Amino acid sequence: MCCLIYQILLHHRMLYGKKGHERHQNQHPQHRTQYDCKLFYNFVAKLVCKTATYKVSVSLEEKCLKPNNSFNFFKLPVTNNSIILGIESSCDDTSAAVIRGTELLSNIIANQSVHEAYGGVVPELASRAHQQNIIPVVHRALTVAQVKPQELSAIAFTRGPGLMGSLLVGVSFAKGLSLATGVPLVEVNHLQGHVLSHFIDEPGKQLPHPKFPFLCLLASGGHTQILLVKAPLQHQLIGQTIDDAAGEAFDKCAKVMGLSYPGGPVIDKLAARGNPDRFSFAKPQILELDYSFSGLKTSFLYFLRDEAALNPSFIEENKADLCASLQRTIVDILIHKVDKAIKQTGVKEIAVAGGVSANSGLRNELKCWGKKRSCNVYLPELRYTTDNAAMIATAGHYLLQEGKTAPLDIAPLARM
Repeated sequence: MCCLIYQILLHHRMLYGKKGHERHQNQHPQHRTQYDCKLFYNFVAKLVCKTATYKVSVSLEEKCLKPNNSFNFFKLPVTNNSIILGIESSCDDTSAAVIRGTELLSNIIANQSVHEAYGGVVPELASRAHQQNIIPVVHRALTVAQVKPQELSAIAFTRGPGLMGSLLVGVSFAKGLSLATGVPLVEVNHLQGHVLSHFIDEPGKQLPHPKFPFLCLLASGGHTQILLVKAPLQHQLIGQTIDDAAGEAFDKCAKVMGLSYPGGPVIDKLAARGNPDRFSFAKPQILELDYSFSGLKTSFLYFLRDEAALNPSFIEENKADLCASLQRTIVDILIHKVDKAIKQTGVKEIAVAGGVSANSGLRNELKCWGKKRSCNVYLPELRYTTDNAAMIATAGHYLLQEGKTAPLDIAPLARM
């Protein structure tokens, strides 16, 4: 089976050749994605017929390639103890996880250090690394969980949002594995997965779960949102950033100070030794529950420029205080809007998700703020704050219970 999947992942090289690959790259992205799907299914159909994995009375190619076709010949066994494989490849982390019900059996993550030298994620390098990592990561997740592919109830995968090249690897792998095993597909919105990371249970240990309805502050490198969550699959967006995300503000400001990538954890570490009241930076006043971090980023940049003109060693001499003051500003902006959301909705169950939820300053401030406001604040385990497949598998669990499966002609979406 691994040989079959590996051939599927390398279908570009086998089908295009050098000249064909060049023509493919010059196509419009939307046309290129559609062409990818057609070639992918043609190639998979030939492999399936060659290996005699399935015998179907209709042409697999014809069924899969019809536009907007929801053809799915898989059976759908749905139970509370369904075993789901989750696959996450939206950015620069390749992850696979297996859950039974909501109990986590394994969660394997392969990080990519190649981007550190560039100060940010390079999409092409990320997708290549995903191709190298995805087979051993999935194999390891199944091995640790002691689950065979044929025992799976569903394969949940991240459809988007994210980097198109990275998403293509995960989606293609999921479809190839689905064809090889007969296990149905479940598409997951990456952001929905972050919210539902609060419902992961570990063996012999049930983690605290927020009660419905609850407010969720979702803060990551690419998104900052406030959601009113009424049920596992009922998420109402009530506030979001109109420009940069909170994690993006951390990374960009860290880069200005000459810190390594990713900048958020570095700022968090330095801030522990600094004075958060030493410097003050702009806090954009945006209406309603929306966020904005571009003004803060500009204010921070100009402040460093002016101070460095007077003292070239200013950043190095005040690095800890700068990090502490910047972190305090971002945390204050995030919590202010959540406080406003509580007054508007009356909901006092508060959950935090996304990579920024790992920030110690935010976590500590939320604990203190929650006690003052008499709110129940739910902080995710640190291992579930970054991109991981455990949250994708958990979201897949709830989607499968609703009977929501994905067709074989599904394509990834960079934006959702």
